[in-house]
Amino acid sequence: MSTEAVVNEEVAAKPASEPLFSKKNRKLISNPLDGDNPITVQILGICSALAVTVKLVPTIMMCVSVLFVLIFSNLSISMLRKVIPSRIRIIVQLLIVASLVAIVDQVLQAYAYDVSKQLSVFVGLIITNCIIMGRLEAFALANKPWPSVLDAVGNGLGYSVILISVAFFRELLGSGSLFGFKVLGENYTGNGVMMSPVGACIVLGLLIWAQRARNGYREEA
Repeated sequence: MSTEAVVNEEVAAKPASEPLFSKKNRKLISNPLDGDNPITVQILGICSALAVTVKLVPTIMMCVSVLFVLIFSNLSISMLRKVIPSRIRIIVQLLIVASLVAIVDQVLQAYAYDVSKQLSVFVGLIITNCIIMGRLEAFALANKPWPSVLDAVGNGLGYSVILISVAFFRELLGSGSLFGFKVLGENYTGNGVMMSPVGACIVLGLLIWAQRARNGYREEA
């Protein structure tokens, strides 16, 4: 058999590499945006939805922070998944997430101090965000780096869409403004309920109801 034939046989024997944005990989981004949303379907990350969504600007910064931490923690754990001893995996995960949160906190204090003050302790609480720890355990520990990054992007965007939607309605109805600019006129006195955690619960509950009704979602017994 010729050398060329041997090479061709070896190439044919190797499995074709999966495209970076195959149908399976695209679903890692699209599913959390709708049918498997971490907030409206999995009911995770609720605390930040109630606490930081009074205004759009701090909400968007919170979303960017969570997305950053989620992507790089998923990537790190996926790359280290074969060398992390099972008995200390939670400690390693917390160490990586805490380091990334510390970076986010320092960057916000340096370049967006006013927003950092508005977010207050909730930046630090990203460490305990159920979405982040859940994706590390459920996905990053068992998958390669690229799918893990896509999974993080999908869940981060799914989280962000809901948080920003809640903040949009709370700021609009609560103070009659968007991004600090009055849009409902100077005579609009605001709605105190929307400025309170009760308003966040109402808006979030309506979003959950609307999405589940549209998708026909039912809780499994």
